[in-house]
Amino acid sequence: MNLSFSREEFLVSIKNHQIQVSNKIKPMKKLTYLSMVMALAACQPKESVSEETELIDTVAIASHIETLASDEFMGRKPFTVGEEKTIAYIADQFKSFGLKPGNGDSYFQQVPLVELDAKPSETMLISGGKEAVELKVGEDFVAYSERVEPINELKDSEVVFAGYGVVAPEYGWNDYEGLDVKGKTVVVLVNDPGFGSEDSTLFKGKTMTYYGRWTYKYEEAARQGAAACLIVHETIPAGYGWSVVKNSWSGASLYLDQTGDAYKPVVQGWITRDAAIKMFEATDVDMKGFVERSRSADFEPIPLNLTATVTVENGIKKSTSNNVIAVKEGTTKADEFVLYSAHWDHLGVGPVVDGDSIYNGAHDNASGSAALLGIAEAFSKSGDTERSVIFLAVTAEEQGLLGSKYYAENPIYPVAKTVANINMDGLPFYGFMKDLTIVGYGQSELDDLATGLAEKQGRYVIPDPAPGKGYFFRSDHFQFAKVGVPAIFAYGSYEHLTKGVEFIENKIVEFETNAYHRPADEVTPAWEYGGIYQDVSLFYEMGLQLANSDKWPKWKEGSEFKSIREK
Repeated sequence: MNLSFSREEFLVSIKNHQIQVSNKIKPMKKLTYLSMVMALAACQPKESVSEETELIDTVAIASHIETLASDEFMGRKPFTVGEEKTIAYIADQFKSFGLKPGNGDSYFQQVPLVELDAKPSETMLISGGKEAVELKVGEDFVAYSERVEPINELKDSEVVFAGYGVVAPEYGWNDYEGLDVKGKTVVVLVNDPGFGSEDSTLFKGKTMTYYGRWTYKYEEAARQGAAACLIVHETIPAGYGWSVVKNSWSGASLYLDQTGDAYKPVVQGWITRDAAIKMFEATDVDMKGFVERSRSADFEPIPLNLTATVTVENGIKKSTSNNVIAVKEGTTKADEFVLYSAHWDHLGVGPVVDGDSIYNGAHDNASGSAALLGIAEAFSKSGDTERSVIFLAVTAEEQGLLGSKYYAENPIYPVAKTVANINMDGLPFYGFMKDLTIVGYGQSELDDLATGLAEKQGRYVIPDPAPGKGYFFRSDHFQFAKVGVPAIFAYGSYEHLTKGVEFIENKIVEFETNAYHRPADEVTPAWEYGGIYQDVSLFYEMGLQLANSDKWPKWKEGSEFKSIREK
């Protein structure tokens, strides 16, 4: 039986047919497209429709996706008419569900942002060695500055190789030990010491920890007082090629407007491995085996007897974007909170590709925003909960998880009283799935809760198949993890219920090649909503259990966020 329905086809079917659900599947109060598919095909491997998941209206979710990903919303970029329409739509939906404003009497939390249009000098000059080395912008290095200043100059700054640039007390690791780098330029390797070591006990082996993430490298360099931090790029440990680096860190980018708050290095940037080799060859210091030497806990930072000079000019434009927030107040434990999140933003209008310039972002992340609305509506109809439930649609994820970062650092509801974060980003649109893939599996006890719910659906749980790419650190849940809140990010993404693993592998490659961050990420008649139904139902039941419980999920041993929560 063909299970592929367009939205128009399944809406017509719902209107025109009364479907008798078999005794194996509990009759539903509200007939949705997915319940129809389940009845016709009996394709769920277990009888898992509960009274709770009857409240998940997949037709409404599909409608939200189509609306948010329509050309009318202009790609939902912050600071544009697309933002105005998007946040108004989400707030209006929250209001229509009867949910209270989440920020006093407002559904909005203002997020101060600054656009910095970085223009680095054409060359970075490395002096003091056997001969001067000139690195070319774009070809050998990229550089930018998060300082909200028009001119950011690095002049004759001493260069130090600091291994992986990691300070991790729980691993007994300190790449900066015994070194004062104030005013200096640190050169560090991408990822963490465990990656590529073939030692599963070194950090987390092939699984990237936060210490391997580029954002951590800059943060730690700032804490150490460095004037600049340059990350040595390699495609495999980074998880992406140099072209991604060059495109992502060139031109205008958004940042939180935190002028005068946190110290920022004068310059942040990347250099190619070849550029690093040129630099190391220019010094009189022995740099043979620098990667292998950096994997030792006995590593000591290496002054290179070189200096770096480069300038970054910033064009500066300030503005304010918005998170959208609603709350369902709890009864007996109203001061404890379960937090759902999804980012509403995408890339707006950009370069023309195949005759289209609107980057609609249907999968990324109209799907997650629609899931947030679907769950919010279900909670509005589900009766009282003991704990309060927060629904947070955040801005500027595509620019660096900025909306969630701002909320986590300026919480409306205390993070110490936030039980858990359930984040939704890029839900599957290929039909029913056999798996639930948990990104960052093993971090917290939320994995155990999700596993039990997935088993009820007849699904199995697997960890992210590519843990070295650090996907756990690339969506909004990570900003909550950074402040100690146990967070989960999961979706069906490995094995289709009837078409198998290879089918999904091919679909993901096709999407990443042709549609990811391109205008082609839009709703088509080929979209199937079975996987979205499964995931949204699971996330809803997870939040419902937490909202009616006295349990506080914990970070597991070995998680870099455990000590933050315990404080």
